[in-house]
Amino acid sequence: MSEQLSRNDTVARLRETVAALHAELVRYNLVAWTSGNVSARVPGHDLMVIKPSGISYDDLRPDNMVVCDLDGVVVEGDLSPSSDTEAHAYVYRAMPDVGGVVHTHSGYATAWAACGEPIPCYLTAQADEFGGEIPVGPFALIGGDDIGKGIVATLSGHRSPAVLMRNHGVFTVGPNAKAAVKAAVMCEDVARTAHLARALGQPLPIAAEGVDSLYARYQNVYGQSTVPSPRR
Repeated sequence: MSEQLSRNDTVARLRETVAALHAELVRYNLVAWTSGNVSARVPGHDLMVIKPSGISYDDLRPDNMVVCDLDGVVVEGDLSPSSDTEAHAYVYRAMPDVGGVVHTHSGYATAWAACGEPIPCYLTAQADEFGGEIPVGPFALIGGDDIGKGIVATLSGHRSPAVLMRNHGVFTVGPNAKAAVKAAVMCEDVARTAHLARALGQPLPIAAEGVDSLYARYQNVYGQSTVPSPRR
């Protein structure tokens, strides 16, 4: 009984988190109409929480998030889940360290996807967050797990938490849903600046050793330490 209560509490908390994170996609202009989605893995259970299909962002609430198993089958919820559910589910099955997946059609990043071109690492911010270029994944049709297979094949062994799926849009992953949303926001920011730089002239890529150094610093040093400093 206590295990069931713990599972229910975790799902309820993730319903709130996932519903709230969709507002960030709107705030950062990463989606249009009802496109895009956020999901989160339920830790300790073969389940995920995901946005329902075709519902306005203004109408998203914790109670209408959909709970699915990791085959994409609905476990809890009265609405149909996102059309990208099987792609998310495949990512969770294949990448056990992933706790959140996000999909957007954000304008600049999706333009690079339409060209089938990875985003070269021109910017220190990109080296920090993505550890190099943002790669392009293969073209795949929506509705099955082919997109998920393309995401996994492209990101496996790659430092980038973002992939530009050719002719489609952006998918990002993270240890949790918030981290995946951050990656989606940063991906669009990098894509926009890289596009503007190309419009101005020929951008200068950062050398590999510089990328490695920047990535290591950002991942291991940047931000506030979780260990409090001793008082003096």
